[in-house]
This record gives sequence, structure tokens and C-alpha cells, in this order.
Amino acid sequence: MTGRDVEITVVADAEEAARVVAEQLAGQARAGGSIVLTGGSTPKVAYRLAAELEPDWSRVELWWGDERCVPPDDERSNYGMAKNALLDRLREQPAAVHRIQGELGRDEGAAEYRHELEGFDTFDLVLLGLGPDGHIASLFPNFPTLDVTGRDAVGSEAGHEPFVDRISLTLPRICATRELLFLVAGEDKAEAVEQALAGEPSHRTPGSLARSAKGTTRAVLDRAAASRLK
Repeated sequence: MTGRDVEITVVADAEEAARVVAEQLAGQARAGGSIVLTGGSTPKVAYRLAAELEPDWSRVELWWGDERCVPPDDERSNYGMAKNALLDRLREQPAAVHRIQGELGRDEGAAEYRHELEGFDTFDLVLLGLGPDGHIASLFPNFPTLDVTGRDAVGSEAGHEPFVDRISLTLPRICATRELLFLVAGEDKAEAVEQALAGEPSHRTPGSLARSAKGTTRAVLDRAAASRLK
């Protein structure tokens, strides 16, 4: 199955989707390079499985696509989730962990992340989820942050629960990757999947704007999320 410039893999359920992505993450960890992580319940399962498949991540650097403006030990933190599901389970830690400092607030935290990204060119793998409203990272439908092109990271008001301020990679920085990989599960995502992967590019569905500028865009979907695709 293919979408608009997307290679699509459909599997039975969320657990199988997480396993497919875990294998991809583990393979990238072995190969080395840079990985951008995302938040969400299905990625959390993928991170746990990836740590089992490959406990040595010393050849990769980790980044995050977005973060909530909360401390790293807050239950809403994307970094905190990945630490518990992935980092704490590894035998060898990544060569570098580039955490978004959400506790600094959206403006200062975004500025610090931009500084961290200075001189960095292309990611090897960017993992994205997709919200029921079509948002990716913390780039929400029709938000002005979708039009930011001169910066790598931007602060944003919340456009989705939990309603706290956010820091996100900008769209051009997300797309600056050799592989962009969507992981989406659940019937509540089916309409967003249809619009993001098969529809025309639109600010109403930020996922429709996310395509790798340097390589391949793939999507791993469970059957429920893919139910509206032809």
C-alpha cells in the first residue's frame, strides 16, 4: 500500500506496529547516526521492545521532536517517558542525549534547543506519531508555527491535551532526515491518517506536510488506523 510519497505497512494491531518500529530503531542503533524520538503510548511500547532487541545504543545520538514545558521527571514529559521505557533499560547509553529543556519555558527552552542544533545537518531517522487532529510533534492544525522556516525549534501554546506550553522542531527541521517514519495505531486516528498520508498537503493536517526531504517517508499503521485508506 502506498500513500502520497509514503511507503505504508499495515499490520494487525498496535502491538505488532510497535514491534515493527522497534526493529527499525534497533537496526538504526546498530548502524549508528541520529534518531529523533516522539511521545505517545505506542512509541513507548516500541522503545521497550527496541531496548530488548538492541541494548547497546552507544553508536547513536538521540534527539526529540517535541517536549512539553514540564520538568524531565514530570509524568507528561516525552523525555521522561523515553528514559523509563528505553534509556533505563539499555546496557550501553547513547553517545549523546539531546534533551529539550522544557522546564525552561517555551521561549528559553526553544532557544536552548536551537543552540544545541547549531551546525547539525541531517537526521538519520525521525519517528513521528500522528494526533487524531493530524498534528505531528507539537505542530498543530493551522498554527502559525507551521510556517516557521528560519529556525530549527519553536515554542508553542498547547493545541492538544495535556494543555501545557510546548517546544517543537519546526517542519523543515523534521523533514531534514534520511528516513521519516510514522507510527500510528487506533481507529480514532483513521481520518487523520487518510488526510495525512493520502490527502493533499494542508495546514489543516500538519502530518500531510511531513515528508523526508533527504530520503524515504514510511508509515507503520495498525489495521484500525489504516481503515480509511484505499
